[in-house]
Amino acid sequence: MIRVVVADDQQLIRAGFAALLGAEDDIDVVGAAGSGEEVLRVVRATRPDVVLMDIRMPDGDGLWATEQISADAALAATRVVVVTTFELDEYVERAIRAGASGFLVKDTEPVELIRAVRVVAGGDALLSPGVTKRLLERVAAGRRTTAGRPAAADTRMLDPLTAREREVLALVGEGLTNEEIARRLVLSPLTAKTHVSRILTKLGARDRVQLVIVAYEAGLAAPRHVLPGE
Repeated sequence: MIRVVVADDQQLIRAGFAALLGAEDDIDVVGAAGSGEEVLRVVRATRPDVVLMDIRMPDGDGLWATEQISADAALAATRVVVVTTFELDEYVERAIRAGASGFLVKDTEPVELIRAVRVVAGGDALLSPGVTKRLLERVAAGRRTTAGRPAAADTRMLDPLTAREREVLALVGEGLTNEEIARRLVLSPLTAKTHVSRILTKLGARDRVQLVIVAYEAGLAAPRHVLPGE
């Protein structure tokens, strides 16, 4: 059973999400909150698998609450999916860097919201369509020099990785699943999953979204429009 907490400052939205998710046989909504401070109290009391987190809330917004959850060792198993009406680049980047495992907008189809909860509870990460590309373009843009050319990537963060793990990380950066990585490198899916798990441990990353950012910052992946020579 996937345990979920819903955090939103609008009671109607909290009730709607709770009703939608609670109708699923494998999901149990164990709490709800309307502010940043309240969601921390509820999460610490219930230890859910997933928190659906609004951004704009009183008494500590959703980004602040996400940072607090991610920094709490006792909540290491809790994953946050930010759900908001504001699909702004700065919010996406801050949410992911705060430790969120997913980012969805509130007009997401109900089936996609349910899928997001299951995907994130299973240890993967999920962003709404278009968000991943824009997020990573923003990260890559931060590596450009003032002349508009790509700055030299800092690859020191990759020092703990083997050559094979760097290959796998590059493919994670392209957005490939474990199964797709396995096919690309002619590995078993279990071996690909093991490589990803080791990379997460070695780099101290929380999930695949953070690995994608590392791949971009280290120059292992880049949006096509910022590739050297283009």
